[in-house]
Amino acid sequence: MFYKQIKSKVQVFNSIGELEPKDAELIHKALAARLDAHSPYSDFQVGAAVRLANNDIIIGNNQENSSYPAGLCAERVALFYASAVYPEEPVKTLAVSAAPKGQTNLQPVPPCGSCRQVIAEFEHKFKMPIKIYFMGNSGSIMAVNSIECLLPLAFNKSFLR
Repeated sequence: MFYKQIKSKVQVFNSIGELEPKDAELIHKALAARLDAHSPYSDFQVGAAVRLANNDIIIGNNQENSSYPAGLCAERVALFYASAVYPEEPVKTLAVSAAPKGQTNLQPVPPCGSCRQVIAEFEHKFKMPIKIYFMGNSGSIMAVNSIECLLPLAFNKSFLR
């Protein structure tokens, strides 16, 4: 027997002003998308924005349903829409903003487990990492260079063969 240690490297930015302009633009799109979230049950609003390899930006926000499993997270809304409209266009960058409605959240909120798995599928499909930025609705921003930093040992289609 032996142990394997898994480490993650996370960048922390104190503000949007520290980001490259293209990444700051993506964060601003996620912040704006969050405001249109349909979250009447949790009042937890999430916005996401993805930049594709062709530099198009697709946004999404969480969509809740009274039958909770029927809802969808902002990240998956944006990724699935991007895949439906641009099926062969890789996703380069994902930005996420999350906060309770009407409240300030300074704590960066990473994608949930289901969204992490979907992001991993996109990385596997296109054989390239997706840079992920996540934040509350104000304050610091965290970033990882790949979903592997948030979801090490991810399940993918290679296990199905």
